[in-house]
Amino acid sequence: MKLLPLAALLLATVPTFAQKAKTTENLVQYAKPLVGTARMGHTYPGATVPFGMVQLSPDTDTLSYELNGKYNPRMYEYCAGYQYADKTIVGFSHTHFSGTGHSDLGDFLVMPTTGPLQLNPGTADQPERGFRSRFSHQNEVAEPAYYRVRLDDHDILAELTASNRVGMHQYTFPQSEQAHIILDLTAGIYNYPDKNVWTFVRVENDTLVTGYRQTHGWARTRTEYFAMSFSKPFVSYGSRNLSKKQVYRGFWGRFDQSKNFPELAGEQLRLFFDFKTTAGEKVKVKMALSGVSTEGALRNMRAEVPGWDFEAVKRAGQALWQQELGKVVIESPKRADKENFYTAMYHAALSPTTYMDVDGQYRGLDQNIHRAEGFTNYTSFSLWDTYRALHPLYNLLQPQRNADMVQSMLAHFDQSTMHMLPIWSHYANENWCMIGYHSVPVVVDAVLKGVVPADQAQRVLDACVATAHQPRFDGISYYEQLGYVPEDKSGSSVSKTLEYAYDDWCIAQLAKKLGRTDIEAEFSKRAQNWQNVYDSRINFMRPRLADGSFRPRFDVLSTHDQGFIEGNAWNYSLYVPQDPAALIAKMGGEKKFLPHLDSLFTMHLPDKFFAETEDITRDGIIGNYVHGNEPAHHVAYLYNWTSQPHKTQARVRMILPKMYRPTPDGLGGNDDCGQMSAWYIFSSLGFYPVAPGSPEYALGSPAIHGATINLENGNTFRITVKNQSDKNVYVKEARLNGQKITRPFLQYADVVKGGELVFTMAGKP
Repeated sequence: MKLLPLAALLLATVPTFAQKAKTTENLVQYAKPLVGTARMGHTYPGATVPFGMVQLSPDTDTLSYELNGKYNPRMYEYCAGYQYADKTIVGFSHTHFSGTGHSDLGDFLVMPTTGPLQLNPGTADQPERGFRSRFSHQNEVAEPAYYRVRLDDHDILAELTASNRVGMHQYTFPQSEQAHIILDLTAGIYNYPDKNVWTFVRVENDTLVTGYRQTHGWARTRTEYFAMSFSKPFVSYGSRNLSKKQVYRGFWGRFDQSKNFPELAGEQLRLFFDFKTTAGEKVKVKMALSGVSTEGALRNMRAEVPGWDFEAVKRAGQALWQQELGKVVIESPKRADKENFYTAMYHAALSPTTYMDVDGQYRGLDQNIHRAEGFTNYTSFSLWDTYRALHPLYNLLQPQRNADMVQSMLAHFDQSTMHMLPIWSHYANENWCMIGYHSVPVVVDAVLKGVVPADQAQRVLDACVATAHQPRFDGISYYEQLGYVPEDKSGSSVSKTLEYAYDDWCIAQLAKKLGRTDIEAEFSKRAQNWQNVYDSRINFMRPRLADGSFRPRFDVLSTHDQGFIEGNAWNYSLYVPQDPAALIAKMGGEKKFLPHLDSLFTMHLPDKFFAETEDITRDGIIGNYVHGNEPAHHVAYLYNWTSQPHKTQARVRMILPKMYRPTPDGLGGNDDCGQMSAWYIFSSLGFYPVAPGSPEYALGSPAIHGATINLENGNTFRITVKNQSDKNVYVKEARLNGQKITRPFLQYADVVKGGELVFTMAGKP
């Protein structure tokens, strides 16, 4: 294999259009990876590149899923492995989700230490009893593709950077006869009982170690391979097997496997590598990952980071981030605005993540090895969240990448025994998290916007129809028979009915485009099923039973056992994104609809609401509007379907500063793989995709002073904002290419062909 120079190879992984997005300003300085690391943002601060397979980041605790035989409620805090309030670091692991409400991963934790060897992590209150270390945020730096922290207990400066598939560590040691680098294969995020199925390590020589880890966690069967290379030979090494069930028999019992043994296997392995260091000596480590094999991991390492120039890897990674962030160049006199915007752009480009080796091989849903032909394979699709704004953002800013994501979903469908598109998939697994079949709006929106080639459209439609007809999935058979999901047969029934109906509408739009009148008729009818859970006597969506009656016990504010998921009747009664006009008519017209919508933002929730949600969503609530959970993300824009669109403008400008700040606690809820950030990006620019599958954006109120969107097709779309201020939140006039806009909507086609949108702002409606 001919190896390219590092910077050239990394830049070659980005579509050439990105290199057109030029700005003289360093945008990387504005992206703050520490935003969202406090409270419930669940982001990680470590080093990664856009959509990178490696997310090399510090973990501040390794809690067990169970505590005294019961679920440990603090596990929820550590979905990304890091909490800003913590005072110690356990180590640096190589895989992390960004902003999720559940987790897995945390693979291959590495920790440098000095002094007598300790192979237990210690505790947060007594870190000196283990290999963890105290640290201070004053000695911590987090930038895109770079992380640095001083480990106070070991007097070590730790620095991290990454390419797509390789994490690179640089540890500056003091003078020590007892320097160690620990590789912990027992550590992980969301450590279920018996999560580790098996680990294997092979010491190839005194600078190279390979192996794999098999886990049974959120992903029921996940195998990840690694190749670990040291810049300096270790003088000795050893291990400890922590599994009480592990018994060596026969031949294996003849050897002392705790020290200098070339191969190790077991359920719970921790390894150590010993060094002698001089003051200020830098010991570097490269960890390459693969879902295929250790050979694949080695190929990834040799292709992406063949040498030991840490600064070159960092520069190449930050160059990728500069290109990514430069797809939208905003103008604002406030640094905080730029930090909010480019941090959102950063978070929106963390996932889905690459999931294939440099030669195109990847592990499929069927656990066989496949090769991606003509596309990049991706994983970690949090579709219940990201169909709303993140994938529509990709259709606008990077359609080729989103086309590859659609191909990844179609490959998932082909490998699925249930013949379904993904629901929440990661690392060759489907974990079935959340409801709906929301890969449908993602793939349909991509086809209808011309992102997916026309010759793939029929294949996409067939996959959508098969998914919607899968009888074993979450109440679908009842939905098809009755026109709704009955609560006495399947929980969260109202949410399921409403979300299925929206997905069905998307299928009908694609069928119409392709002239499949039979499918269009079927799914247009199914798209009306939202009406079957609407109780006109109380003007709320309400759970129905299999006998057709509405369930008598019902609380419109409660989130517990009321037929909804991550929301209540007040929120979900506004979830008909495919036809807001019909919803308004159903609710009795504007006279009744507008007070309902107004009250969502102004009402006071009773304490029982927060007790039911265990404070999980408290950070993201304004009145009864739950921005921290996605079902209401479109709601502020619904005023555009009434005679009062100015209220959309006011609501959006109210939400933005309340839910987003450039501080560690600056996210009003989980970022959810970039969905929260995508909402911010669209809303700051002044428009939002209320119903992916529709060609329209709903206009709002831009929060920036101007922006240039550098489109993949070479065009630019310019947004100019006149009379902008914190008080001038109302749009007095909007013009597209000089023509006055008379309806508060914008067409996708008008944006991608380039042009200028001019907002004139005012302090009154």
